[in-house]
Amino acid sequence: MCQPGLSGDGSGIRPGIRPGTRRGIRAGRIATMKSRTAVVTGASSGIGAATARALAHEGYAVVCAARRTERIEELAHEIGGTAVTCDVTSADSVAGLAEAVGDSLHVLVNDAGGAFGMSSVADADPEEWRWMYEVNVLGLLRVTQALLPALRTSGDGLIVNVGSTAGRIAYEGGAGYTAAKHGTQVVTETLRLELVGEPIRISEIAPGMVRTEEFAKVRFHGDEERAAAVYAGVPDPLVAEDVADAIAWIATRPSHVNIDELVIKPRAQAAQHKVHRVSSEDAQIRRSRS
Repeated sequence: MCQPGLSGDGSGIRPGIRPGTRRGIRAGRIATMKSRTAVVTGASSGIGAATARALAHEGYAVVCAARRTERIEELAHEIGGTAVTCDVTSADSVAGLAEAVGDSLHVLVNDAGGAFGMSSVADADPEEWRWMYEVNVLGLLRVTQALLPALRTSGDGLIVNVGSTAGRIAYEGGAGYTAAKHGTQVVTETLRLELVGEPIRISEIAPGMVRTEEFAKVRFHGDEERAAAVYAGVPDPLVAEDVADAIAWIATRPSHVNIDELVIKPRAQAAQHKVHRVSSEDAQIRRSRS
């Protein structure tokens, strides 16, 4: 069951960030964030945690939702948000999240997801595929259904689904994950069609190679050597904060502006299969110059 935690200071707003402040406001963005709320799933690490920080910095009262209670409680304390323990694969748990959120919500970031395994179609474990579809598609569905009434009530809602460049191509060993992320993309597009005319914007952000502390390690069942090899020699892969910054940009556009989709990759990645890599010696030289 979802369990609401306490906001850091009781207000749900990050200390030092005043809702409605105009300092540093760029033209063409929402200037006032007073009483605007956001939910971020998968907030215990990686892109989810970075997004919670980025939205709090923009003045949102952020609900940090994830399974690992201790992590999201620490994050909520840091940003002045609220922690809600939630497993997106459980309908009862998601219902508890909706209850904790209440009647109104402005932004929902569906970040909970992940990849598991790199087996070929011939050798794939159906349970790994089931897990990926459960978290990347059905989890997104459950949370969206549960929080859609609150997004409607706000009169100015936004849903940002965290997809992947894997949802736009195919590659050997990735069929289970690419199938799931294609599902994320199509659900996003369909939802935009179904909600046209309502005060809710629908966006997808599709990152390419992002180096986080857990994604590759989970995919390779904790094998740190295989996880590190994914990024070996890649100069400056994206980090979670890069993607979070883009999500915060989407969330701060004026209400009439909908960013349908945003594909974001590191300069070194031209395509899923085309990545520039340098030798370890070259990498050391680059770091010494930075």
